[in-house]
Amino acid sequence: MCTGESVTAVKAEIKMEAGVRNSERSCDDKPRPYLCTTCKKRFTRNDHLKRHRKIHSEKYEPQRHMNTGSKKYKCIECGKCFSSNSYLSKHRQKHTGVEPFECTVRSKRFSKSREFAKHGRLHSGEKPCKCHICGKVFSRRTGVYLHMIVHTDERPFRCHVCDKTFKWSGTLHAHMRVHTGEKPYGCSQCAKRFGDFSTLQQHRAYLHSDRRPHQCPHCGKRYKTKDKLKRHVRIHTGAKLYSCRHCAEGFGRLEQLKAHLLKSHNEGTWFTCDICRKKFTYGSHLKQHLRRHEDSKSYVCRECPMQFYTATELKAHQPVHSDFEQFCCGSCGKTFKHKTYVASHFKKCSEKLGFDFKSLCDKLG
Repeated sequence: MCTGESVTAVKAEIKMEAGVRNSERSCDDKPRPYLCTTCKKRFTRNDHLKRHRKIHSEKYEPQRHMNTGSKKYKCIECGKCFSSNSYLSKHRQKHTGVEPFECTVRSKRFSKSREFAKHGRLHSGEKPCKCHICGKVFSRRTGVYLHMIVHTDERPFRCHVCDKTFKWSGTLHAHMRVHTGEKPYGCSQCAKRFGDFSTLQQHRAYLHSDRRPHQCPHCGKRYKTKDKLKRHVRIHTGAKLYSCRHCAEGFGRLEQLKAHLLKSHNEGTWFTCDICRKKFTYGSHLKQHLRRHEDSKSYVCRECPMQFYTATELKAHQPVHSDFEQFCCGSCGKTFKHKTYVASHFKKCSEKLGFDFKSLCDKLG
């Protein structure tokens, strides 16, 4: 018989907290004005908060009302007891490896219907769990719990090398590779390596894929990433999100503002090459520049033996191997493979049509 006092106490405590959680679903948009000052958890009702506070009390002792004597169905593998044979059968699946629920999209299998239903939301796009502060939605309640730290100033994870703090342990773990130099994620199509998997995914999508899923609603031009599309849309809207605090100048991109602060107001830090003393506004630009001194060409074309110093140079080269002409003259409709070709053509074309090319460029930004 499973009469372990400590096991019973822990289960009772978990059950009590679960009862509160069931009443305080994060999958709705109800206001939660009652705050636990110990763990910052919020509740819709004061009696739920009072019940929850007992867990933090030193005098709290879980109720031991569980009738362990009624649990006559015992697992022969681990000794755990259950009140019914159906519960025991479900538990046995952990030991037998039986997974009756199958996802037809990914051929993945699950032992529990609850986990199968949660997984199904990845394909259906269903996100029933909502943050009551900002309204952001998630497919699982755990996503809401992890997200809630965004609304606090709490950064409990600290780097012991540089004292930088983080909201999540995973972010700190990835940051530590900056100090160790570890780059465990390698690209299978080139020699490039990365410190985290998300950067590798961005590298693959940007450099080694022809997919352009993000389309401009104004002109139909397509981009590989959302960030590239957002930058492009500002050309149509004229939005200048970044303003200089010293003068009235506005900029569409953050790097433009940073360059302006350095050049016009001497604010910030230049990144200087120790070999030729050339200055850069970003450390990443200096790294790219140093490859030229080292003659390090790590970007290799898949179609020919040519190698390049930067991803931008490789990207500019790739249209040589394609018949696709992605650039178009807005005046006559002629298409070109390279942006530089259409720029020089447009100058001649605009002059033939009687446009002032310089003033036209100033208007377009």
